[in-house]
Amino acid sequence: MKTSEPTGKIEKSNEAKLPTKYGNFTIKIYKQANQEHMVFMSENFHKLKTPNVRIHSECLTGDTFGSLKCDCQNQLSLAIKYIAKEGGMIIYHRQEGRNIGLLNKVNAYALQDLGRDTIEANLELGFEEDERDYSIVKEIFNDLKLKDIQLITNNPDKIAYVESLGVNIISRIPSIAPVNSYNNEYINVKKEHMGHLL
Repeated sequence: MKTSEPTGKIEKSNEAKLPTKYGNFTIKIYKQANQEHMVFMSENFHKLKTPNVRIHSECLTGDTFGSLKCDCQNQLSLAIKYIAKEGGMIIYHRQEGRNIGLLNKVNAYALQDLGRDTIEANLELGFEEDERDYSIVKEIFNDLKLKDIQLITNNPDKIAYVESLGVNIISRIPSIAPVNSYNNEYINVKKEHMGHLL
């Protein structure tokens, strides 16, 4: 996890309404270099004292196409349903494949087909096990004046990063998705090697 200061100018959109099958939300975009990150908020978000927050890393294969090789779509769906009911927001962090990009993510998938796990594949391609840069998250938290939240995550690195911003995590809400024969090893690596709270 990289936690550098935001570099270059960050552009921000206005907030706009977004009706969905889950309910009515508002969205805002933060553009950093060539990446455009989305904040997805319940209609009552700005009235909440301790909003529920998920930092969700983009996964085109899972979020859009329903890949069974990961738990991403299930976690995103759980978070959307939860904030629709309880209020809060999702930061849709546009850093595909832990920020190695879609092309390299598919190359990593090909190595996984040959028996590597998700970490081994990234390392073999010359990347760190996690290349994500969370500097935009700091900008979003500052812009939305977040001080006390309930964090929806299993990732201890995200907990540590949010706390490093001076944000008080009132509670952690687990994000537990079903395991299947395709993602069992992937989830096990997240638990055993990356310390995820599963």
